Amino acid sequence: MQIPFLELKSAYRALKSEIDEAVHRVLDSGWYILGEEVSDFENAFAEYCGASHCVGVGNGLDALRLALMAMGIGPGDEVIVPSNTYIATWLAVTQCGATVVPVEPCESTHTIDPSRLRSAITSRTRAILPVHLYGHPADMDRILAVANDHGIKVLEDGAQAHGARYKGERLGAHGDAVAWSFFPGKNLGAMGDAGAVTTNDAGLAERIRLLGNYGSREKYVNAIAGFNSRLDPIQAAILKVKLKHLDKWNEHRRELAKRYREAFFDHGLIVPSEAEWAESVWHLFVVRTSLRGRLQEHLADAGIGTLIHYPIPPHLQAAYAGLGFSGGTFPIAEKLAREVLSLPLFPNLALSQQDIVIAEVFRFLNDLGD
Repeated sequence: MQIPFLELKSAYRALKSEIDEAVHRVLDSGWYILGEEVSDFENAFAEYCGASHCVGVGNGLDALRLALMAMGIGPGDEVIVPSNTYIATWLAVTQCGATVVPVEPCESTHTIDPSRLRSAITSRTRAILPVHLYGHPADMDRILAVANDHGIKVLEDGAQAHGARYKGERLGAHGDAVAWSFFPGKNLGAMGDAGAVTTNDAGLAERIRLLGNYGSREKYVNAIAGFNSRLDPIQAAILKVKLKHLDKWNEHRRELAKRYREAFFDHGLIVPSEAEWAESVWHLFVVRTSLRGRLQEHLADAGIGTLIHYPIPPHLQAAYAGLGFSGGTFPIAEKLAREVLSLPLFPNLALSQQDIVIAEVFRFLNDLGD
């Protein structure tokens, strides 16, 4: 049996009639930029997240970048970012002309370590950008305490955490804003690129909307030099359909994660933990082992797909060679990059398929002892 790391076609087939109806509704409307489909999804997602406002944009990177720009962050400013994250978090900062200041993660959750934040703050720090990595919330109360003490903004990267809860409340507006990606493989994924920002700040939402629509509130009247980053109505209609099913899908992810954790605990792999104040939505299930390459090869030979999130930390990417970071600068991020391996986990993964994954991992571990 071939078990893919991620499979999206079955999710479409399960909702085919609903999705096709939504797409045809947009096509029949003749309205293909912004409009009611976009505003309807924005309202639905804001309500789901417990936020006052949602602004749809073209993709997750734009959500981060436009939110930072709307906060007034630019050249000469510093933004604290995780050393362990997908490069988009860093790209958003540097595309604003600001400087990234990386901070190492907690090894238990892989999210930014709040105890390291104060030492990273300077007179130029304007924001902290925590990432709810792999679907596990960052420790927002401790992060916000530091931000409030220093009068700086907090922009959350929620690209992998749709529906996750922090101390019982869904992520959506703990900080000043949350940037979301709806890339197809996300917990709430479109069928193409899409993104959004949620916030309780009406003024911030308006600035993001203005920036994403050519700097225009009124056709051919441009208040600022903006960009073209708007949520597509077809994607908005699809996302509104999928949003109704998100909690059910996340529950299945939690069940799969629980089975993985119970199976592998204390059996030669480092399994991800869940903080007592968190309800992860397990966008990814990431184990750690110094034998990562051999385990990945064994699973591939057995027809099981895996991925590495992420093999090269941002500070060692060629894109940021000019920042002067060298190997050993951020040892925790580098260690994670050497050891992490993501196992199959998606809403349509059957328990019987997961049983095969578990059995093959144990076969690998048992062979080591022979």
